[in-house]
Amino acid sequence: MPTLSPAPRAVRIVGVLVAVQGLATLTFAVAVLVRALSVTNGGALFGEAGFFALLAAGILAVAAGLILGRRWTRTPATVLQLLLIAVAWYAIGPTKLVVPAVITVAVCVAALVGLFTAPARAWAVGATADR
Repeated sequence: MPTLSPAPRAVRIVGVLVAVQGLATLTFAVAVLVRALSVTNGGALFGEAGFFALLAAGILAVAAGLILGRRWTRTPATVLQLLLIAVAWYAIGPTKLVVPAVITVAVCVAALVGLFTAPARAWAVGATADR
């Protein structure tokens, strides 16, 4: 088993931000499930709730990996942030949800900055750097 170096503080903070995103996804999954249980023909909603629950589990796994210092989690976390920025961009347009979209973009940009600080980049390739 390879020797693990602890993640820099910025990466652990990003892990917390990603955990919040995962919890928000899980909350949405529960809301869809509650909706499915409250309508008479909610079969498709059960599948949607399951999809979002599975997605939340993946996001929470990445968050835990970042907090615990697993290097492989940096790439999925980066991709997640980029995808969420795209979703927020869409939310600004047709849905007119400007405030939640701006908050989402701010959190995602903060996470990306944290993932690309010098200590985080050095940690990701296995080098040691000042934390």
